[in-house]
Amino acid sequence: MLGSKNSPGPEQDGTENPHSGPVSYPGQGELYAASTSRRRASRRKPRWVKILTAAVAVMLLGVLAFGGYWVWRLQSNLSTSELTAGGQRTEGTANDSTDRLQILVLGSDTRSGNNSKYGTAEDSSGYGQSDVMMLLDISADNKHVNVVSFPRDLLVDVPSCTDSKTGEKYLARQDAMINSAMAQAGIGCAVDTVNKLTGLEVDHFMMADFNAVKELSNAVGGVEVCVSDAVNDPDSGLKLPAGTSQVQGEQALAFLRTRHAFANGGDLGRIKAQQGFLASLTRKLKSEGTLANPEKTLSIADTVTKNLTVDSGLSSVPSLLTIANRLKNIDPASVNFITAPTVPAPEDPNRLALDEPAASNFFTALRNNPDLSQPPATPTQTPTTPAPPAYDKSLQPVSIANGTGVAGRTTAIAGILAEAGFTNVTKLKGQVQQQTMVYYGAGFEDVAADVAALFGLPASSIMQVANVQGVQLYAGTDFATGTKPAAPPSSADSGGGVVAQTGSDQTCESTNPGGY
Repeated sequence: MLGSKNSPGPEQDGTENPHSGPVSYPGQGELYAASTSRRRASRRKPRWVKILTAAVAVMLLGVLAFGGYWVWRLQSNLSTSELTAGGQRTEGTANDSTDRLQILVLGSDTRSGNNSKYGTAEDSSGYGQSDVMMLLDISADNKHVNVVSFPRDLLVDVPSCTDSKTGEKYLARQDAMINSAMAQAGIGCAVDTVNKLTGLEVDHFMMADFNAVKELSNAVGGVEVCVSDAVNDPDSGLKLPAGTSQVQGEQALAFLRTRHAFANGGDLGRIKAQQGFLASLTRKLKSEGTLANPEKTLSIADTVTKNLTVDSGLSSVPSLLTIANRLKNIDPASVNFITAPTVPAPEDPNRLALDEPAASNFFTALRNNPDLSQPPATPTQTPTTPAPPAYDKSLQPVSIANGTGVAGRTTAIAGILAEAGFTNVTKLKGQVQQQTMVYYGAGFEDVAADVAALFGLPASSIMQVANVQGVQLYAGTDFATGTKPAAPPSSADSGGGVVAQTGSDQTCESTNPGGY
């Protein structure tokens, strides 16, 4: 019977009565509805959490895969070589993030591989010769950068070197062209040669070939250059109208390689053009915020690393990024381009030799202070500091180095010093140089300032160096006559180790009409 307690219900026979609903008790409807809602919510929440978690995981995996891919790609692009070729080091490993760093930047002229169209293996093969050699010097506070160029025709002493790949040893050489230092024993020998030459200890090196210049100039969309007159150099292939142009690819490479197009057709004119190119590139990277743009930075890094050989200390992507991060915020006006002081070599006018003592003085200044844009500060007196006692001029050691090119010129200059009371004078022979300088040793700041004032020399002509006893007046060609030096020549032409230009200078290269 329907309703009988013996009648089978849904629980008894498993058949649901379509006309009966849930059995209700007082308040049970509300409890059931709440319970059902909680069960549904509990089922929905994990689903959304799972979807969201999966989406985040996919994104993270994508980012990690992207980052991992680029790290792998850039890392696999790099080639490495040993930092030295047996040269002894006295300094510990530098901290790339916080220490002052010196990085030797080399451009190889090898005709191997992709560079074969620029010549044959007979011209240059294997390690090649350093077509470009620049020392990149970054101050510890990242406020100053020096880029010191070494002419490829410079004659230097190359130390004994051991090829790290073959173990073959090469004897030391005297009066060898600096660009040949790495030709036999590899890049490490070039590093050892620069260390010996400057008294510094290079921390890293980077070497690129012809192809790197072409691809980098394309990656940044061209570099602006300026020439005083139209250029058509068949040797390098450089063709430019007078004035400003954008160069990239083959023309960018030709601009950096041409030997005959600029100045007097020598290596110094080419170096000045290379410095102008790099200054323009620096301004472009800075103005466009390239190094702060990850996409652009990766593109340039990919381009550069394909054609780059570095030492083992720079052979990781994080190490290269550390250097890039240090450079990205430097003001172009604080990037100083300098050429090592040179003169024509006495034994061969087609080669160059260090201009002494100017070169030694310059390297000393470089070791002591990364900011070469300003002369060493001269002591100033404050109201609370008592004036130092007057010194006896007749006792002060003053030497005169004759770099005027005029025989016997030191006698006339010594007479001017004697009239002013400086009678303890030594006369020295010197290599011809253009600008008159006053160098002094520690403790002779006041004497140097007085000697400079006597000849009307500005503070920028005064420099403290370690290897001068007392004060040295190095008379240049600007002091060949008269009682005072003539107005100083353009620093870009002096070759005296002063700053030729900065990254903010927009220069126009003087062409050499008779050179092509």
